[in-house]
Amino acid sequence: MRKWPLLIVWIALLAGASRSLGATASYDLREMTPEVQTALQGRQARYAELQRLKSESILGEDNRGFVKMLRESTEARGVAQTENQDREVIYRAIVDQNQLGPDGMTQVQQVFAEVQRGKAKSGDLIQLRSGEWVQK
Repeated sequence: MRKWPLLIVWIALLAGASRSLGATASYDLREMTPEVQTALQGRQARYAELQRLKSESILGEDNRGFVKMLRESTEARGVAQTENQDREVIYRAIVDQNQLGPDGMTQVQQVFAEVQRGKAKSGDLIQLRSGEWVQK
């Protein structure tokens, strides 16, 4: 089953965050490749587990758009690795499909980090642009 509405919301948030960061480009997934579909499905499948690990302060959202393990946990390590791999696939597709150039990955990561900070729940640990970790 396709989850296009979720993808559209995510891209809209990404584009909105890019404007708030001063970026002029609007990022879009122009082609839903099998790799991107798999990555999005993986993210959806682990969403509840990821949220639980964040609420337990085991994982947090770093300032580069990735999940960071903050306390040692074998379970969390696996979740963080697969989540970050899926995010990397999505980021790379956005960069490539929008021809964002050599700084594109950094731009996409910063925008996604901003989106994730905004979506974080109260009590989640997030890393600010400055590098400081705070509880939202």
